[in-house]
Amino acid sequence: TNQYAAGLALAIFGSGVSAFLGRGFGSAPIDALKRVHIPFLSDIPVVGPMFFRFDPMVYLAIGMFGLITWFLYRTKGGLILRTIGESPETSHAIGYPVIRIRYLAVLFGGLMAGLAGAYLSVAYTPLWVENITAGKGWISLALVVFATWRPLRVLIGAWLFGGMTILQLQGQALGIAVPSELLSALPYLATIIVLVIISQNRQLLTLHFPASLAKPFRAAS
Repeated sequence: TNQYAAGLALAIFGSGVSAFLGRGFGSAPIDALKRVHIPFLSDIPVVGPMFFRFDPMVYLAIGMFGLITWFLYRTKGGLILRTIGESPETSHAIGYPVIRIRYLAVLFGGLMAGLAGAYLSVAYTPLWVENITAGKGWISLALVVFATWRPLRVLIGAWLFGGMTILQLQGQALGIAVPSELLSALPYLATIIVLVIISQNRQLLTLHFPASLAKPFRAAS
């Protein structure tokens, strides 16, 4: 079936299920992850607070970036995965289980998205409320598009939107005379602006676009 429609349906379904299962956890305080204190490095002025005073999940995210990049571009498995993204028919013809590999890739992506969502509750804001993600997953999706599927650009873009989120919080803390709703919309507004700008260059968008993205595959009988 159409994978965009199926994905949207699953996203709506997931929001409803999380709201149902999380009824008993609403607004209950959670013990937050403790920040890591690295001797000497954490105490360096300016640099220490910027790089060496975060919780373990932050360093796990950076480590996963390096590991995934290495897997995609330095291993046979990564080459197979990228080949299936470009031409599943060719991969199937030479004997690779396309459907199984696609499922494994989706499961891994779901695992990473789940960790990102859990981070909001156990570190970013140590509590759970319904719709705590507030659409951040859609920003992640847009981030992959404007990064043209290149890992380093995704990392830089993630830092950019993270900075926009922090700017919003800092603006509210400093009492800037701007409606809080507008500050809260800042990361999403930045997403729209970036997507509009890059959509002007169709060649850039399609440069690394997986040719078979969101296209159902049916093995020939």
